[in-house]
Amino acid sequence: MKTDKEMMANMVDPRSAAVLLIHGLTGTPNEMRFVARGLANYGFKVHCVQLAGHCGTEADLLKTGWRDWFASVEEAADNLLKEVDHLFVGGLSMGSVLSLKYAIEHPEKTAGLGLFGTTFFYDGWSIPHVAKFSFLLPIFDRLGIGRHKSFMEEFPYGLKNERLRKSVSEKMLSGDSEAAGLPGNPWPSLAEFYRLSRDVQSKLERVKAPALVMHAREDDVASLRNAQMIERRISAPVETVVLTESYHLITLDQEKKTVVARSADFFQRVLAERTRKASRMERDSVEDAA
Repeated sequence: MKTDKEMMANMVDPRSAAVLLIHGLTGTPNEMRFVARGLANYGFKVHCVQLAGHCGTEADLLKTGWRDWFASVEEAADNLLKEVDHLFVGGLSMGSVLSLKYAIEHPEKTAGLGLFGTTFFYDGWSIPHVAKFSFLLPIFDRLGIGRHKSFMEEFPYGLKNERLRKSVSEKMLSGDSEAAGLPGNPWPSLAEFYRLSRDVQSKLERVKAPALVMHAREDDVASLRNAQMIERRISAPVETVVLTESYHLITLDQEKKTVVARSADFFQRVLAERTRKASRMERDSVEDAA
């Protein structure tokens, strides 16, 4: 892998680009803070969006649905695009699905994608057998079943690093949702997640932005099958990195520095290619006019 100095020497000015980072369902922007600081150190403008209904109570979350969460993403993206020429969108878990949704709906605004622990369905090794049928929740929701039920978070809480796992789980289970998110996923919110997931899966071929896909081999929440779906289905180049020392929360876990370095490198290469392409088009236009 290139050293930081080698990467910096070959960089196009990153100040012309921003990275929008999106947390997961029942999560918080803290899931993305380390990656945000790392990318900012490379010169990118970075913003971690807080999705509608999150960082509060379960009642706050239940007042919102996936369209509200996506509206949060669109608003944050529009604000960033007032300041930069190129926008990269990245997310963790459901945040990755929302990133894909943005690329589908706004291809002309999306320079590239950083997809971390993408979750279309919950099929990781720590997911209880009954919870693997949660894709049926939209049906239950329409029938009014389970409106006051939740799937509670399970050990190891997405983290292989034991010290960090202890800290995060204590905050989450203590009710500090602003710091660590809610300790469970309410059934109605999971039903909304699956509606979003199905919508995005049905349109993956419309993704035209190059994508960096990073996923843990031992993801306890979402298996590699989720990442492989992106590789097979989107209509753009995909670069895949499989991590071996992390669980689901790769933006926090033991290889978080690798997540930063590979993301910065990928965004820089995409930015350089976009700049070269724009220069060629400008040069061709001048030649045609002459």
